[in-house]
Amino acid sequence: MKRSRSVGASSPLNGIGKQDGDPRRKRKLAEISQALNVTPVDVAVLRRMAISEGGLLTDEIRCKVWPRLLNVPTDILPEKSEEVERENNKDYNQVLLDVQRSLRRFPPGMPDEQREGLQEELIDIILRVLGRNTQLHYYQGYHDIVVTFLLVLGERLATALVEKLSTHHLRDFMDPTMDNTKHILNYLMPIIERVNPEVHDFMQQAEVGTIFALSWLITWFGHVLSDFRHVVRLYDFFLACHPLMPIYFAAVIVQYREDEVLDCECDMASVHHLLSQIPQDLPYETLISRAGDLFVQFPPSELAREAAQQYSQQMAASTFKDFDLTPEQQRPDTVLRRRRREKQALKGAAAGAMVATAQPTTARRFVRLAVMGLTVALGAAALTLVNTALEWAPKLDLHLFP
Repeated sequence: MKRSRSVGASSPLNGIGKQDGDPRRKRKLAEISQALNVTPVDVAVLRRMAISEGGLLTDEIRCKVWPRLLNVPTDILPEKSEEVERENNKDYNQVLLDVQRSLRRFPPGMPDEQREGLQEELIDIILRVLGRNTQLHYYQGYHDIVVTFLLVLGERLATALVEKLSTHHLRDFMDPTMDNTKHILNYLMPIIERVNPEVHDFMQQAEVGTIFALSWLITWFGHVLSDFRHVVRLYDFFLACHPLMPIYFAAVIVQYREDEVLDCECDMASVHHLLSQIPQDLPYETLISRAGDLFVQFPPSELAREAAQQYSQQMAASTFKDFDLTPEQQRPDTVLRRRRREKQALKGAAAGAMVATAQPTTARRFVRLAVMGLTVALGAAALTLVNTALEWAPKLDLHLFP
């Protein structure tokens, strides 16, 4: 059997003390171990551990927990993966090019021989999953997700989890067209509007759209984050939650950068450039917690109508009425900036009330997120497939939405 070249068990803890003597770390390790050792395995607790501060702590634990989060039985996996036919494979050339450009996704200082071996395994995993599931279509960025699983799990286990992920969480990105991917992006602005109407209005005025977040969404931020610890921490979170959670996380990043956005020139090029350059020093634990809060407060079913309306508007492109707007009807940059100054005076008083009334308790939030994620992992594929859930169906008539 081919020896895996995966890094394995290499990710230090992000958020809780890294030393084994840290009491919170010890308590979390004990809870994870207990959840894994009961019969049946307590997947709800594992989801709560993956969501809560620090995530799953190490890659060794991820090797045990990630399969549980995706409901992939590891005891029946074949000892050796089947050989992959590369010749005359319609995806091979594009996959090869993308993998060859993925050098920065491997740990710095890794010997060339080990990295090249991992790149070969990466190609095999991708072609193997696509070969088994001919309904799936490769997209650029898919390899950024697969390489994360490879580095954590090794080729054999990564193949099984990537296949499950590709037919569930990533299914909409792997259609022949990007229609469903665009529809998922359309959830972004309704979330931002509820969290920060001023930022929403500013972005609408700039006509920046949502394309800046495309690589975030389809790679689960793997393409844009340079620190592997942050990537796997987000994967803990995403695997434990609803498939739309990455779009909620994208919304909280925009919200976090509120001041930068509003200080930017109100035009598409400037705002797009700013948002495309994602900071590497984000407060990940805070943003993860906030994304979970937003999902509970504004679930996808509540946003589905607005997302579908945006989809319809995009398909209609620009009508004569769009071009007929007069300067008086458009909100200039100066008005938006004045509104910002006026609202800042109210922020202090409102902040306390928002914390007290809008956010659920930490324990209740983790439980609700874990239950929502558990439903998906146990086989409720309708929640993850656009064509079988109303909130994921842009082509349905609007009156069908709740």
